[in-house]
Amino acid sequence: MLTILLPPSEGKAPGGDGPPWTPTSGRFGEALGDRRSAVADALGDLDGGDARLLGVRGDTLARSQAANRALRGAPTLPAWQRFTGVVWDHLDIGSLDARTRRRAMRSVLVVSALGGVNALDDPLPEFRCKLSVSLPELGKLSTWWRPAVTDVLAGALRRRLVVDLLPAEHAAAWDASRCGGRLVRVRFVGRDGRVAGHTAKAAKGLLARALLEADDPAATLDRWRHPQLRLELERPSR
Repeated sequence: MLTILLPPSEGKAPGGDGPPWTPTSGRFGEALGDRRSAVADALGDLDGGDARLLGVRGDTLARSQAANRALRGAPTLPAWQRFTGVVWDHLDIGSLDARTRRRAMRSVLVVSALGGVNALDDPLPEFRCKLSVSLPELGKLSTWWRPAVTDVLAGALRRRLVVDLLPAEHAAAWDASRCGGRLVRVRFVGRDGRVAGHTAKAAKGLLARALLEADDPAATLDRWRHPQLRLELERPSR
């Protein structure tokens, strides 16, 4: 069985017509609800966060602050519809056939600053916050989330092929040594030998889609190629 670990998008689709958000929403809500509450409270206490914290300005800042101030009870979208951006555009969940989309709901987990860990069909509000930031009383969020996210993933990943497509900021939020499955970390490297940036985001989405569509994800991972980038597969010893 396959699990793909992905980051959220930095920007989010607005609005939603799903159930009002509560910290206990979704697959891991019972385990992570208290920590989600703490993040929501911290963002509310900061009036949604300033430009330095959120990394945006102008209209985007105002919208993000308003969303962060009103997380509890906010309208939701399923996570796969909430996330936008390069990775998610190239994964393109909406265009998958019904069988593959059901597999995606079971197989993709997202590590984020608000949710900790979310499944693709979890209801999510609009929010903006990075795992790399520090919040009052919580500290750096990747460090603060690490014990709880690790506990959740240790159970969820047992006996699975785990393809880790997380950037460093998100990978810092869990202890991969406790992965109970066969972990493969993927890096995309350019022709100059450097870790690729924007093009790698598109490649992550394309690779995730290929794995979800594959009858044999492990074999697909080994033979998948990108026209511009080289894949480096790391299989940590446990």
